[in-house]
Amino acid sequence: MSLKLGIFAEVCLRRINTTYDKIRFSSSNLYFNFSRLFIKFSCKGQLNSNTSEKKLYTSSQSPEIIGTPPTLVAKPTPTNDPSLVSQYIRSIFQDSKGNYWFGPAGQSVARYDIKTLKYFSKAEFFEDDQSLVKVEFISVHAIAEDKIGNIWFGTDYGAIKYDGKTFRNYTEKNGLSNTNIGRGSILVDKAGTIWIGTGKGVFRYNPAADRIGSKCFFPFTLLPLINVKDIMEDSNGNIWFASQDHGVFRYDGRITGEQKNAIVNFNDIEGLGDNYAGGLLEDNFGNIWFTMKGGICRYDGKQFTNFTTNDGLGGSEVWGIFMEKSGNIWISARGSTTRFDPSIPISNSNAFSVFTEADGINCCVQCMYQDQSGNMWWGAGAGLYRFDGKRFYQVKQKGPWSR
Repeated sequence: MSLKLGIFAEVCLRRINTTYDKIRFSSSNLYFNFSRLFIKFSCKGQLNSNTSEKKLYTSSQSPEIIGTPPTLVAKPTPTNDPSLVSQYIRSIFQDSKGNYWFGPAGQSVARYDIKTLKYFSKAEFFEDDQSLVKVEFISVHAIAEDKIGNIWFGTDYGAIKYDGKTFRNYTEKNGLSNTNIGRGSILVDKAGTIWIGTGKGVFRYNPAADRIGSKCFFPFTLLPLINVKDIMEDSNGNIWFASQDHGVFRYDGRITGEQKNAIVNFNDIEGLGDNYAGGLLEDNFGNIWFTMKGGICRYDGKQFTNFTTNDGLGGSEVWGIFMEKSGNIWISARGSTTRFDPSIPISNSNAFSVFTEADGINCCVQCMYQDQSGNMWWGAGAGLYRFDGKRFYQVKQKGPWSR
């Protein structure tokens, strides 16, 4: 339930120097239960914009820090100090419970749940394979949640599943012939199937085999042993795979008979800008976008259109691509981050907006993410950032975690 409180109510709330314990709604009143104060507001005449209660996922309060933050790779500087969430953040994800997960470079994972910022140690992260605790440097490149609430992490040393209590590591012994899982290379499709992209091919997870202790990851043999950089499911149920050297592959699981016909490979011969594809997304118009070494490429189902710095991109060495709920597309590149508005013709200079360090964002963006409340987050070479629609704010361990 979303309520528009009057000015008097808003002023009262701002003047109270405490946090509330509970909010309770009745048909006509709104009750705030504070630790030292109880307040009732009348809800008559207020606007009910939806029927579901909107969760509060971030707080202006500083969280308790649990565990040890990753050691900085470089010496502390004004923009790189021990108070950062991490010097580098490779991945960001918000689970169905509202918890934020971050993949700091060097250690394992961190979780923010409003009250605490918890850094899991390598001993916790690799609790069922302590031999990996000795690994000096590890990065979590991909995070996803399956249909039953398990959180999956893709690392340099295999896949890891967290069931809310324990972490389990999946490596060669579980069927992954390669354990190098790249950025965006874990997908839970609409049917619940878990896809893992590695440095040598794609694998699918069989939970039934896992339950009886058998090998539970099986190679997807319709594809060659490609170095997977990203996996995506489009609105039609097709699964797309971006590869390092062989362009992009599309799998249509609805095709029966000759299974090889279910796979289509797009490369530079068909018009793809490069055989290196690093990122994938589908926009609101059904176009598929790919990142290339020299720019980005759009596929409308018939032809490919390539975009470079000549069209307005802020950089040519493109690292990532992401679409927010509004339809705006963000492209990260060395030295800049570009926002593209597909509703504006490409020929219009306002279609592309370039953000650099002068706008508050580090030049080395590792990942982009939009949470369930619509907030945009960036993981970069100087930690964590939020974007309020106009400018970027650096978020350190103590915050600010909300606007």
